[in-house]
Amino acid sequence: MKALLLNAVLVLVLVPTIGFSQDAEGAQPFRLTYEGSEGPGQGKHVVLIAGDEEYRSEEVLPMLGKILAFHHGFRCTVLFSTDPETGVIDPKNQTHIPGLEVLGSADMVVLFTRFRELPDADMKHFVDYVEAGKPILGIRTATHAFNYSRNKESAYARYSFRNQEWPGGFGRRFLGETWVNHHGGHGTQSTRGIIEPYNSDHPTLRGAEDVWGDTDVYGITDLPDDALVLLRGAVLKGMQPDSAILPGPKNAPMMPVFWVREIAREKGPAMRTACTTLGAATDFASVGVRRIMVNSCYWGLRMEKQIPAESEVSFVGEFKPSKFGFGRFVEGVRPEDHVWPKETDTSKANDK
Repeated sequence: MKALLLNAVLVLVLVPTIGFSQDAEGAQPFRLTYEGSEGPGQGKHVVLIAGDEEYRSEEVLPMLGKILAFHHGFRCTVLFSTDPETGVIDPKNQTHIPGLEVLGSADMVVLFTRFRELPDADMKHFVDYVEAGKPILGIRTATHAFNYSRNKESAYARYSFRNQEWPGGFGRRFLGETWVNHHGGHGTQSTRGIIEPYNSDHPTLRGAEDVWGDTDVYGITDLPDDALVLLRGAVLKGMQPDSAILPGPKNAPMMPVFWVREIAREKGPAMRTACTTLGAATDFASVGVRRIMVNSCYWGLRMEKQIPAESEVSFVGEFKPSKFGFGRFVEGVRPEDHVWPKETDTSKANDK
C-alpha cells in the first residue's frame, strides 16, 4: 500500500491541466491522461474512447484507464463524446470526440462507442490506427461502433454497422460481429460468464473465474473461423449474481460473450483484437469483467507472459456505477472532473 500511495503522489504532478494552443484555433480540447509510474505497461500508450448513450462508457473508461495506469504502469488517454460548445461530456452527441489525433502515438485502443459518425478528418485518425494493424479491445456496443446515416458518401462509410461493402461494418470485419439483437431479456435477465473449456488456458482468462454482469446476452450469429471463444454467456432468470440459469433454448447453445482474434495481414504480424459484449458500468463492478479487460490489453500488446495469476484490478478512487439505460447518464460532468488524484482526495486508492 505504501508503494501504491507513493506512485499516486508522484503521478499527481503529471496529471494534465487545461492547455491552450498557439494557433488560430484557440483552446485545445481538454485531454484526460493518466501517467503510469511503475509496472509492466511503462512506455506503452493506451487510448480509451468513450461514446455511447446507454451503457455508461463515460464512467467505465476513466476507471479502466486509472486501473491500467496506477496498477500496471500504462500511459492512458481517455477521450469522450462531448458538447463542442461547452466541453461537457455528452454521450448523445454522435459526431464529436475531440482529441483523436493522439491515436498517432497509441499502442493499444479500447473502444466503447455506439453509432458514432465522426467528421472524416477525425475518423481518419482511427482508420489510420486500424490500417496499421494495431490491437483493439471492443466493449459491448463496439460491435456497432459506427453508423453513417448523415454522410453516406463518406470515405469511411464502410465502417457503418450495416454497410454492404463491408457486411457488418467495422464490428464484424475487425471484432468479429456486428449488432444482431438482445438474446437475453434486456433489463430482466442478467449474464453469467462461462469459460469455454477448450480455451480455458488462454492468458486473458487468468483470474477471471467469476464473471457476471446485469446486462443481457447479445445475439451472436456470424463469428469468423479465426475467432477464439473464451467465455459464453449463460442467460440467467433474474438480475442477481446468484440467479439461476434459464432452462431451455436460450442457453442451448450459449452465445459467446468474450472472444479474441488474430487477423492475418499481408505485411507484418497479425492484428490482435478482443471483444466482450459485457461491459456496462454496472457490469464493470464485477472483478472478473475488469480482469478480462485488463488482461486483454496485455494480450493485445503481446505482453501475455506478464499477465499474473490475478491481475490487480481494484478501483482507484471511488466508483459508483450508474444504471444502464437511455437518458440516465450523469449530466454536467467534464473530462477534467475525472482527474485523479485530486488535491482534496486523501483516500488516494480504494478497493471497492
